Amino acid sequence: MEILSFLAAPFIASLILSGIHAYLGVHVVERGVIFVDLSLAQIAALGASIAIIYGADPHTATAYWVSLAFTFIGAFVFANVRGKHSRIPQEAIIGICYAVASAATILAMSKATGETEHLKDMLVGNLLFVSWHDVWKTALLYGAVGLFHYRFRKNFLAISMNHNAERVNGMSVRFWDLLFYGSFGFVVTSSVAIAGVLLVFSYLIVPSVAGMLFAKTIGKRLAIAWSMGTIVSALGIFLSVKFDLPTGATIVCTFGIVLAVMGCVKAVFHRHTEDLPAFEVKTAVS
Repeated sequence: MEILSFLAAPFIASLILSGIHAYLGVHVVERGVIFVDLSLAQIAALGASIAIIYGADPHTATAYWVSLAFTFIGAFVFANVRGKHSRIPQEAIIGICYAVASAATILAMSKATGETEHLKDMLVGNLLFVSWHDVWKTALLYGAVGLFHYRFRKNFLAISMNHNAERVNGMSVRFWDLLFYGSFGFVVTSSVAIAGVLLVFSYLIVPSVAGMLFAKTIGKRLAIAWSMGTIVSALGIFLSVKFDLPTGATIVCTFGIVLAVMGCVKAVFHRHTEDLPAFEVKTAVS
């Protein structure tokens, strides 16, 4: 019972992360900007690093607001470097921002006390020791972002499905991109502080890719993504405690293994249906 009580907060936090990131991941994959989360997460980590070298504690409001300010700058840049007439691919800008932010974070941490520990926390987080206060605060913030996206879900989905256009259904894509990346920035800044850059990226992309393997509609993809996120979170936390491993890194590796297994299952199923007559294929799929 003591172990279950200890793991309750990390597990609930992982479910909250999985819920919001799986949804945002659907948009990211459709837009083809796969590494935008990784880049924004690294920019958020850079902001926190700057705050730390100027004397702020990593877990204070000062570090959070500085990190959020850096994230908003990144969101503004990404919202304004897209479009079918742009000569430079948006993914190139995202990759450059990630590389520069990563290098700048290393430079900043080289001037901070205990830089190795700070860098490790920014990469893989410290999910196992998250407090209930952080859990409820994160739940409220993500709930607000979720309601915002639910209210304007048709706009966001329409633009994600037609992201190369300048206007969609009379809407300015650039304006809605700014709203998307801005709300995304709120989520990423809080997530990095809890789970680290690599785990945030995994929660965003891996469940969404898993959903795409087995479903075409948004609803079914989200159901698969949320189910995978829940199962992998529980399994990763259990394995990290049982074998005394870093929680964030364990969950990331578990995501990779589970996705590989799902990919193999999909390949076997696809090969099996190819060998069936047309009528039986239709019956198997339905």
